[in-house]
Amino acid sequence: PLMEEVFQFVRQVATVDSTVLVTGESGTGKELIAEAIHAASARSASPFVTINMAAVPESLVESELFGHVKGAFTGAGADRVGRFEAAAGGTIFIDEIGDLRPPSQAKLLRGLESRIVTPVGGNDDRQVDVRVVAATNRPLERMVDDGDFRADLMYRLNGVTIQLPPLRDRGDDITLLLQHFVSRTTRNLNKPDIKGLAPEALELLKRYRWPGN
Repeated sequence: PLMEEVFQFVRQVATVDSTVLVTGESGTGKELIAEAIHAASARSASPFVTINMAAVPESLVESELFGHVKGAFTGAGADRVGRFEAAAGGTIFIDEIGDLRPPSQAKLLRGLESRIVTPVGGNDDRQVDVRVVAATNRPLERMVDDGDFRADLMYRLNGVTIQLPPLRDRGDDITLLLQHFVSRTTRNLNKPDIKGLAPEALELLKRYRWPGN
């Protein structure tokens, strides 16, 4: 039932071209939800572009998001299109948005408000038509209170929020998931005689807390 609510919400949100914030613990499937929103939207024929802010050094965030021109900094040997422009007409998925540092938060906020990007080292402002879906496993409201995240950026991202439940709260789903993985594994290993799990094993796995989901 918890996931059915999420799926229903995804179908509704997909038809409305608003910014979406997907929250939940690591491993709950935030990127899959972003992909589902894109696939069910009017933008589905255009690019779905992802960027994980936790994997981008602070010095390269602006370049990754908005691109750069040749010679903008050491190592910039050619013009480079940023993720916003690469996603033009489609959806950009910004994962781990809570890892973005305050200086970069201000630059992202400008891009979200105006949908205008300026490559690093360039002078040309470029209008981009893109939908933004962001995700985090961090408590943004608490980070705002602590001064680690801009309140105006949180409100800009928080057009619609989808909260994903952890696996430990989805007991009925665990049975379905186990059936799926047993079926797939037996097919891959060519072991058709394996039909499922012993009841004791199933109960043990349903009681497990699934850290990392």
